[in-house]
Amino acid sequence: MTRVEIEYCVPCGMLDRAQDVSRAVLEQFGEELDEVALVTGDHGIFVVRVDGEAVFDKDEDGYDVDAIVRAVKPHVGATA
Repeated sequence: MTRVEIEYCVPCGMLDRAQDVSRAVLEQFGEELDEVALVTGDHGIFVVRVDGEAVFDKDEDGYDVDAIVRAVKPHVGATA
């Protein structure tokens, strides 16, 4: 099964974005995931990792919840 980690900047107020991504991933993949974790960070970080591999980084990608869910999809169920 798969672990999704969303590391977000607390001082920047990115909790809402992290929750939006978490909700979208859970709605899309539900029981196929072991865990969706929100990880606090700082210095402007907003990174989504699947089993330790970054699939979204706000420094490199435009924030789009649907695009993030699409980036997660190839990793879900890949290691069954």
